Amino acid sequence: MIYLLALIGLVVVIVLFWKAFGPTVQAPAGPIKGPDDDPEFLWRMNRDARRSGTEGRETGKQDSAE
Repeated sequence: MIYLLALIGLVVVIVLFWKAFGPTVQAPAGPIKGPDDDPEFLWRMNRDARRSGTEGRETGKQDSAE
C-alpha cells in the first residue's frame, strides 16, 4: 500500500515539474480576423457590388410579383 501511495506521489511531482518547466505553447502572433472584419475586404466587396449594380439585391432570384 505504501508503494502505491509513493507511486501516486511521484506521478504528481513529475506532472507538476512538467507543467512548471516543460515545453511552452506559443501563442498566435495576433488575433485572427475573418474576412468580414477586414476593412480592405469590405471595401473591395462594396466596390465590386457598386460596379456590378447588385448592391442590396440578391442575384439569381426573380420577383414572383411580376
